[in-house]
Amino acid sequence: MPKSAIIPAGTGVPLAPFVPGTLADGVVYVSGTLPFDKDNNVVHLGDAAAQTRHVLEIIKSVIETAGGTMDDVTMNSIFITDWANYAAVNLVYAEYFPGEKPARFCIQCGLVKPGALIEIASIAHIGKP
Repeated sequence: MPKSAIIPAGTGVPLAPFVPGTLADGVVYVSGTLPFDKDNNVVHLGDAAAQTRHVLEIIKSVIETAGGTMDDVTMNSIFITDWANYAAVNLVYAEYFPGEKPARFCIQCGLVKPGALIEIASIAHIGKP
């Protein structure tokens, strides 16, 4: 099956061998997205809401670069470092998914860089080109 890398303009070099997203058969798979700037520095230290917004804006740019919208998201995998941030994450999350919500799960775990409070990976069905 053919696939294509989705790399929005201004994307920095990832920490590991991956791309921000992949489009295959009308489905966009968005890599785990952390609250990093283009130089892989953690942004909005200590602010789970701001980090969530930053992450969702990056995910939105990947999906839009592939030709979709946030309404096309069907699944989100959410990773947080502390359940104390769950309410703040959900408040921002609801702004990006105001209508019918995508399926999702959320777990507490360690993340790749100290200071990162959240990571989200998404799947969006945008249809075949």
